[in-house]
Amino acid sequence: MAVNPPLVTLLGATGFVGSAVLRELARRPLRIRAVSRRPAPVPPDARAEIEVHTADLTAPGAVAEAVAGADVVIHTVLYSAGATTWRVEKGDTAAERVNVGLLRDLVETLRERRAAEGGTPVRVLWAGAASQAGPQDKEVLDGTETDRPRGEYDRQKLAAERLLLAADAEGVLRGAAIRLPTVFGYAPESTARDKGVVTLMTRRALAGEPITMWHDGTVRRDLLYIEDVARAFAAAVDHADALAGRRWLLGTGRGEPLGAVFTTIAALVAEHTGKSAVPVVSVPPPAHAEPGDFHSFAVDSSAFRTATGWRPQTPLDEALRRTVAFCAEGREESLL
Repeated sequence: MAVNPPLVTLLGATGFVGSAVLRELARRPLRIRAVSRRPAPVPPDARAEIEVHTADLTAPGAVAEAVAGADVVIHTVLYSAGATTWRVEKGDTAAERVNVGLLRDLVETLRERRAAEGGTPVRVLWAGAASQAGPQDKEVLDGTETDRPRGEYDRQKLAAERLLLAADAEGVLRGAAIRLPTVFGYAPESTARDKGVVTLMTRRALAGEPITMWHDGTVRRDLLYIEDVARAFAAAVDHADALAGRRWLLGTGRGEPLGAVFTTIAALVAEHTGKSAVPVVSVPPPAHAEPGDFHSFAVDSSAFRTATGWRPQTPLDEALRRTVAFCAEGREESLL
């Protein structure tokens, strides 16, 4: 008798990270429920059986319906109110409802399911942020540091992570938090807009505008290409039990000076346009800048690599080249 493949429910399937995870998992013989506010595009080469489920997950009962029967839940939903994907004002209840409330709803749903049905706990993989640690005295984060978040977004993400790991300790679910560094870029098959700083500066350069920095360019960030993030979540699905109960950091292990990154972007854009490279200039930081904006860090992801066998595969220059090409060809304009 044939056995159904596992059902993976992907929350946030049209988001920047979620859409890339969907493309990666669609190559596998799985059942996938792609959950989002608007219909998720099904990859044309999908091997997986994909159910497109549209829902406002903040509505009563929506999370329970979305994860019904799931063996694995991947939670990539991110509150986004405008041009940036992560800044949140203190007291923003809409952001808290998404960033924390949806995880709380998921925990309560799975607690009720566990009490009613027993059986194997659902595996939950949740997308967090390396910035949850807050500014640290060291420049290489490895997951052993004490979290000291300064911004509201990071405080909300940390609150959600603690809910997840507490539920794992209680036996409600088997949960792992995967903290992401600065994720960026486009692949040829991308279907969701990148609102991060790397692609923002690519747009500026293509418009002939200077690339601006709030510092002297020596601030370093660990930049991880979106396709490598998707492969990491696929690896996490394969090793969900080994990862459960902990937070895990993703990154390349290198802190890239943003001034040099932006200069590379300017040069790549000049290749596409045939015009002179736009200047990269320092400007005064805006009032909403946070301490973390001026703090350099890289991420030591050796623990996750050892547990899963994952490695980032795309060199930075190649990832930047793909991103510039995608934007220069006008393909970004149709993305939401």
